[in-house]
Amino acid sequence: MIARDIGVVCEDPTMSNSVDFSGRPFHFLGVGGIGMSALAYVLAKRGLPVSGSDLRLSHITQRLQENGVHIFWNQDPLNLEFFQQQPTKASAAPLAIAASQAAVCVAEPLTAPSVTLPQVICSTAIHADNAEYQAAQALGCPILHRSDVLAGLMGEYQGIAIAGTHGKTTTSSLIGHLLVKADIDPTIVVGGEVSTWQGNARVGQGQHLVAEADESDGSLVKLVAAVGIITNIELDHTDHYNSLEEVIDTFQTFARNCQTLIGCLDCANVKEHIQPEITYSLHADSGATYTVDCVSYRGDGTTARIWERGAILGRLDTKLLGPHNLSNVLAAVAVGRLVGLDFPTIARAIATFDGARRRMERRGEYNNILFIDDYAHHPSELQATLAAARLQLQEGVTPPRQRLVAIFQPHRYSRTQAFLEEFTRSFTAADVVILSDIYSAGEANPGDFSGETVAKLIAQQQDQVFYAPSLTAVSQLLMQTLQPGDIALFLGAGNLNQIIPEVMAVFQEIEQDLSHQWRNHA
Repeated sequence: MIARDIGVVCEDPTMSNSVDFSGRPFHFLGVGGIGMSALAYVLAKRGLPVSGSDLRLSHITQRLQENGVHIFWNQDPLNLEFFQQQPTKASAAPLAIAASQAAVCVAEPLTAPSVTLPQVICSTAIHADNAEYQAAQALGCPILHRSDVLAGLMGEYQGIAIAGTHGKTTTSSLIGHLLVKADIDPTIVVGGEVSTWQGNARVGQGQHLVAEADESDGSLVKLVAAVGIITNIELDHTDHYNSLEEVIDTFQTFARNCQTLIGCLDCANVKEHIQPEITYSLHADSGATYTVDCVSYRGDGTTARIWERGAILGRLDTKLLGPHNLSNVLAAVAVGRLVGLDFPTIARAIATFDGARRRMERRGEYNNILFIDDYAHHPSELQATLAAARLQLQEGVTPPRQRLVAIFQPHRYSRTQAFLEEFTRSFTAADVVILSDIYSAGEANPGDFSGETVAKLIAQQQDQVFYAPSLTAVSQLLMQTLQPGDIALFLGAGNLNQIIPEVMAVFQEIEQDLSHQWRNHA
């Protein structure tokens, strides 16, 4: 499968390339990205020389620096001169960080190895006009896709690769958490941040590597795993795939590369086209290896009785909300049993899992308004997430909630246009819908198309739908719209969540003022 993005460096990320883990340095273009940073962290923790470039400081890049990764705060061809100069520790130090970032902790500089030209690692988002990429080409550096690094690492472990259109991050994070709590000590590479290991990656001493298998660019076909999981298959990433058939074909290739495959029978495409050896389902009569009954979906979590091959394993509690997350839990149960864990150990671990960052993440509660951040951006994800959030409006939830306010930033013109009709039906569980403009993710607008187009169509189905053309306008609208008792659910894969702190700060101040007035009148 070849990506259809014009100008993308790694035009065919499905082509395998060898990676040298013997000591040759790695240099990541865009090292602060969620997927790239996880790989950089693992390599650095393994004692390999790692550097990278990025455009902004974050807690992710700071963590990398603290673990020995050199970061250049631009994507400049001069960054690669570092490897030509073979610097000493003294001369390399100024290159580690820009003067404007001097207050940040700087790790020990790299000492250039005998082979100085680095392996340059890029993602599908890096384009051919990137100056640093062009310099790497001119120098003759090996240029590899990030999936090459993951595939190389997986070849050194008993790999557990989690694939699917939806649910990858939660499922892989949950499996990683389970194996950590069970003292299996895995290495982990996921697309979200998890409190259990304080980030998006972990290096363990055990034989297992838990990793997400990314279908967005087709690169999951490179992974050869001892255990593969497919949570579901739907058409998405229409910038890369022309049809559902192409998506299915990619997952079929991934399935053939896995020694043992686990899949969800509740997805018709998995059931019909994949036929995994180990299966799971939320329906007791599905014939799946793992099923549930006696299920209670609540605003504070989910309880279910778990069955394995027609025999009861026991009851299980999870803090995760909604049927889609119970399905993810079943995938984790299947993996736990496959690696030899008893059910009580599995149940205890799952009960302590708080979720991954940006997956129904509670950001704060001020003036009796609960602020939640979620990554959902596909119509199916939006429906599942809103349904789960709605559980918190049911009777008996403390404090009581009255309205679900969905704040959504559409992601990519290609996705928004491809699923426009589906988006119009995705918000029925919300009481109020606020849409921002579309986050382009580097795509050009194909015409007179904006978030307002989506908002008008949703408004044909629901009463309270508002459009705000900028993040500033969204913030202002929220300050006028939110009321005590609301759940403010921020949805999208772009930068909408950046406004959450400032909106919370306004309502925190209101809460403090009200509290002060109450104390004065008491």
